[in-house]
Amino acid sequence: MRRPHRPALNAVARSPEDTAPRAILVIRLSAIGDVVMASAVLPVLRRAYPDARIDWLAEPPADAVLAAREELGEVIRWPKAEWRGLLRRGRLWALLRAFLGLARGLRRNRYDLVLDLQGLAKSGLWARLTGAPERVGLGSREGSRWLMTRVVARDGNEERIASEYRNLVRELGLEPGAFPLAPAVSGTAREEAARALAEAGIKGPFAVLAPFTTRPQKHWLEERWADLAARIRDGMGLPVVLVGGPGDRAAAARIAARTEGEVADLAGRTGLAGSLAVLREAALCVGVDTGLTHAAIGFGTPTVALFGSTRPYLDPATPSARVLYSGLPCAPCGRRPTCGGAFHCMAAIPVDDVLAEARAVRASTGDTA
Repeated sequence: MRRPHRPALNAVARSPEDTAPRAILVIRLSAIGDVVMASAVLPVLRRAYPDARIDWLAEPPADAVLAAREELGEVIRWPKAEWRGLLRRGRLWALLRAFLGLARGLRRNRYDLVLDLQGLAKSGLWARLTGAPERVGLGSREGSRWLMTRVVARDGNEERIASEYRNLVRELGLEPGAFPLAPAVSGTAREEAARALAEAGIKGPFAVLAPFTTRPQKHWLEERWADLAARIRDGMGLPVVLVGGPGDRAAAARIAARTEGEVADLAGRTGLAGSLAVLREAALCVGVDTGLTHAAIGFGTPTVALFGSTRPYLDPATPSARVLYSGLPCAPCGRRPTCGGAFHCMAAIPVDDVLAEARAVRASTGDTA
């Protein structure tokens, strides 16, 4: 995704007196929520290096989170899924050409500084292939530390949202400032969201539910989403909208059916950018540990986040967001649940508690409905 209004800078050899990087690459390939949180480094980098070219390497669909960021010169896509398709079909020469094309393109940009915010082997490899003289990895593992010139530990207050990225910029000698997480939303995305909401008959303030992730152990119970939607609608006077991706349509349809059609189901009916624009305009968001929930917090939308098998943060750093976390002895288990699919941690969160927190975060913005 190129932005013609910001011309690429020529990477000129720097004198010893001129130590500011002229071209910076940030690498955080996935997932959507992690890219949302990592994107808080962009205003810091732009303030510190106002004349530098700043690019970002990401995989689809997470690259959509960055598309409207004015700090960026280019969002460089690594289409990993497409490459896997080439491998499955035995198109090895096409895969090799794609790999070499991306690697050469990164090298031609002659980055002075690369920040690997993922810290995995795949991100470390791309960092090394840039040829940048300074490569800083965040908590580098899977052998990627040997591809870095410096590794910064994932330190900071682990309960505070995005604390590892805040700590990284401090380790670079930069002042994080307010450290906003909010993704930029383009005019096109706002128009897409407005059309979708209008077609669904949504007018005035509304609530958004973000129930879906790629991991079932992070899901709340479908019947509880339906119960919550009805109680938000009847008790708080807010129409309710479901958001999600194309792969969430079946589950969204089941939840909507439980409400007898009283929920506006937008899952898979807007792109990621359109869903972000919906969240930006919402009066309330309730979601699980997913990128859309993190984005809602970044926008300042009153948000209740439901965590169980994961606990990326307990302090959302704003009074307009609350985290509900059952804290069972087995939690957080991450990707290795031990409950045999019962997911007691999420089942331990009752609708009454979610509704109470929803009222509290709405009240934090001056709305007492």
